[in-house]
Amino acid sequence: QVQLVESGGGLVQPGGSLRLSCAASGSIFRINAMGWYRQAPGKERELVALISSSGVSNYAGSVKGRFTISRDSAKNAVYLQMNSLKPEDTAVYFCNLSARERFDVPYEDYWGQGTQVTVSS
Repeated sequence: QVQLVESGGGLVQPGGSLRLSCAASGSIFRINAMGWYRQAPGKERELVALISSSGVSNYAGSVKGRFTISRDSAKNAVYLQMNSLKPEDTAVYFCNLSARERFDVPYEDYWGQGTQVTVSS
């Protein structure tokens, strides 16, 4: 089984910065893509940023230029640096990764428990 532990959320003023971290542990043979999603109250969960195993990243248009996703494959970790935060960035942020526990099983999706990010003055 694979477990994800997130950290780094909190309350920040508009224009401020936060860095989210997510570390995966457990039975991991290989990790493919890693990403961050968010869900605001009353809205559906949406993709924020994604990074492939080769380091290619993609961003939602609303965060492009402000957020940066990175990964440390040696630590099975993914990070989200969030700058110039806006009130509309307020949401629960979830870490997600695609991993396989053995070479002979398919990749599966795993989710973190979520961390609250609130942008308010």
